[in-house]
Amino acid sequence: MDTFNIIREAHKGFGYLILVAALVFIVALLMAMFGYSGKISKLLKKSTLFTMILFHLQFLIGIAMLVFSPGLKAALDSGTLMSDSYNRVTFVEHPFSMLVAAILLTIINKYLKKNETLALKIVFMGVLALLLFGYAFPWAKVFGA
Repeated sequence: MDTFNIIREAHKGFGYLILVAALVFIVALLMAMFGYSGKISKLLKKSTLFTMILFHLQFLIGIAMLVFSPGLKAALDSGTLMSDSYNRVTFVEHPFSMLVAAILLTIINKYLKKNETLALKIVFMGVLALLLFGYAFPWAKVFGA
């Protein structure tokens, strides 16, 4: 097995972990949002931290995958990186959306460490991060549809 395939399988495996972590994060976020007091729970703090850590690890693995990707090299050599929709989504939109989602989760984590109650802007950031994640997640590749 070559380096690219090992990194791709690790990237795919972390994708499953991130799905679970993101689900726990969104449930904890909604529980805090619709709770009577709006207090930030330990579950929300920990789920945000773990989701953020997994996002960052996944992003680093993804960058390594881009470095070793024969598809990116071929797209750059042929000049079809932005003109071909598959290449654009795979090598530009997917990494950029995941980077923005990881940055938003980092901001949310920092906010949750410093505050006791949840603000609506943090809920919006969390929803936006998960929407970007949902948009960029390769559902068909991971679940084989």
